[in-house]
Amino acid sequence: MNWNRLAVMASIVLAVLISSMDTTIMNTTMPRIAEELGDVKLYAWSFASYMILCTIVTPLSGRLSDLYGRKKVLSVGILVFLLGSVLCGTSATMLQLVLYRGLQGLGAGAMIAFPAIIAGDLFPVEARGKIQAFFTGMWGISSVLAPLLGSLFIEHLSWRWIFYINIPICVASLLLLVPYRELYEARKSRINYWGALWFGLGIGLLLFNTVVSEGFLLYTVGGVLFLLLFVYNERRHPSPIMPVALLKNGSVAWMNLNGFLTCAALFGTSSYIPFYLQQHGYSLFVSGLSLLGTSVGWILVGVPAGKWVLRYGYRPLLFTGNVLLVLSGLLLLFLPDEGGFWYVNAIMVVQGLAYGLLYTVSVIGVQQLVAADQKGISTSLQVFSRNIGTAAGVTIMGALLTAAPAFMTGIHRLFLYGFIVSLAALVSTIFLFTRRTVSISGSGA
Repeated sequence: MNWNRLAVMASIVLAVLISSMDTTIMNTTMPRIAEELGDVKLYAWSFASYMILCTIVTPLSGRLSDLYGRKKVLSVGILVFLLGSVLCGTSATMLQLVLYRGLQGLGAGAMIAFPAIIAGDLFPVEARGKIQAFFTGMWGISSVLAPLLGSLFIEHLSWRWIFYINIPICVASLLLLVPYRELYEARKSRINYWGALWFGLGIGLLLFNTVVSEGFLLYTVGGVLFLLLFVYNERRHPSPIMPVALLKNGSVAWMNLNGFLTCAALFGTSSYIPFYLQQHGYSLFVSGLSLLGTSVGWILVGVPAGKWVLRYGYRPLLFTGNVLLVLSGLLLLFLPDEGGFWYVNAIMVVQGLAYGLLYTVSVIGVQQLVAADQKGISTSLQVFSRNIGTAAGVTIMGALLTAAPAFMTGIHRLFLYGFIVSLAALVSTIFLFTRRTVSISGSGA
């Protein structure tokens, strides 16, 4: 691997590490932050502002990278995330923290899809599984490091260091990106600003339903109307954010739908399994360790997945991933009432195998089945679909848990929901198998 590739890989690894750690560390330290800043009614918005803006920006940044180049857009994303981190550390009120977390989310949205996008530019198909598995390992490391760092900062320094620690990492990521010479030649074109506005308003209003306690119908109707305006605008703009040819590609459309369903089903497991273990007497650190099983399973299949795609094609691999996800959902239905660390670990390994196949193979698929100047938007649209699915799934799971008369009743209900949706995702693979064979180079129907 030459210096150009090595530098950009190191830059992206650092970007993935800070974005993943920032999410995890907030889950463990936010109660203490809210206690100091007050205004607890804004508690949920400290997460929602980040999630909503990150989700909106992800597909937009992918399209911008197709038009203006990967390096420019990723650099801007890192700078915005850096500014948001500095401001979050200076927050004096919960309102300020919510606003600054939104700025962080803008930066994260411009960073989150680039590991897959740039890996698609730099590496052949057979090597991409290995690269994606490496990025996944960063999420596994963050699941262990984040609770430890959060505890350290809270007890010995200040919660503000949760954000300040991002400063040197962002700077290092930017410096390592400087020598990167892009292989992809950007095709400059006009930006559809109105389309971006309608898209942002539509998705933002729909995502408001994940944090508000009333007005669901109003937000849903408003969101749908703005998305209809977005579609109307896109059909008439010479440089649409989401090219029509991309949306008409049946295999790519299915991979986005399946990404939504699989994440809506059980990706929220990582939010509730640590909670389940903590309720049964396990420490914050030990409950976080249970999530390592996901990374182990992910890496086991992610590393050879690129070669498997060339040998078997993406259809049987995606079907296998969906079957494994259903199996993990079935096992979660039988979580013991008294808690079971090793049982949970085994389930998380199975779930890691499932998502390792689904994520890696679908990313390769949505990149190989589109033209080079659509690779950025196609990849980021896949990430966007997963993010929307995750937001919906976690919200529904949370509602099922809080509405239940007892904790374990809620746990069983939320995983019953996950199992049913994972079955729906498996059934959807029937569509993929009815389509004519598509070569991995992107030719065919």
